[in-house]
Amino acid sequence: LGYPCFAGRVWDRVEKTCLHLPIVLNTVLVFSITAEVSYLVLVEAPLQPDQKKTQWSTVWKTLHLLVQYFMFGNITWNASLFLKTSTSIQGVFLGSEGMAQGWRYCYTCETHTPPRCSHCYDCKVCVLRRDHHCVFFGQCVGFRNYRYFLSCLLFMWTGLLYAVVMNAEVFIIILKEGVTLHSILLLLMPWIMLVSARAFAFAFIADTCVLGFLLVAAFLFFHLFLLLRGQTTREWYSIRRPYNLGLLGNLRHGLGTRWYICWLCPLIPSPLPGDGIHFQVTESLESDPNRSR
Repeated sequence: LGYPCFAGRVWDRVEKTCLHLPIVLNTVLVFSITAEVSYLVLVEAPLQPDQKKTQWSTVWKTLHLLVQYFMFGNITWNASLFLKTSTSIQGVFLGSEGMAQGWRYCYTCETHTPPRCSHCYDCKVCVLRRDHHCVFFGQCVGFRNYRYFLSCLLFMWTGLLYAVVMNAEVFIIILKEGVTLHSILLLLMPWIMLVSARAFAFAFIADTCVLGFLLVAAFLFFHLFLLLRGQTTREWYSIRRPYNLGLLGNLRHGLGTRWYICWLCPLIPSPLPGDGIHFQVTESLESDPNRSR
């Protein structure tokens, strides 16, 4: 009897570790890229020593660092608020007397749930206006934290674009020997090349910036597309758009009343016009195929 209990405890610990692993990995990558780009700004750039006191003056270095840490601060701040903001139905008075079209019963949570709400088996709870479960953050994207999720993607994209531009000089250095098998493998697979630790670190982070930029760009522009259409990820494949309130209406309901400026800083208040339970609709929800769990 003792062995199954011990195995169960071990499995629970492994499961919890795996849930937090993506967050730890993302944190390490963000700090590593920031440190590497800071090193490039302060030490390496520009390539020619005679330009260090002209084109790359102290003023330019200061501006680059300010821009860089502005993006870094927004990434970490938005990510922190995203993780701290609950989007579940826990502690929310749903008010069964107000049930209307689109409400369903969740047999796992044993409660009626409003439209656009669905159960997440990873979070083990129903989530208001659930978009999807983000494996990179280990939490669902829902009604209250969508703004922080989108802002985090925006600054990650701009930050990675900046890092790719800064690391262009790293690619130039590697390719100075010409387009050879060694230089190509060093760019594509630095971890298998017999190179110095310094060359490996720069090549690895430069490759990570390029791949991360492409991946984040895909997520960002997909969610901007959904935001402008008034849809969630679970609804995007449907030809029906019952929650589409027009361009400005969708922006207000997705990012809040100060949608035009709230993305600059997560501390800028931008109250959402709804409550995550009742939604303004432009057509009937009765035949909505996306209400399935």
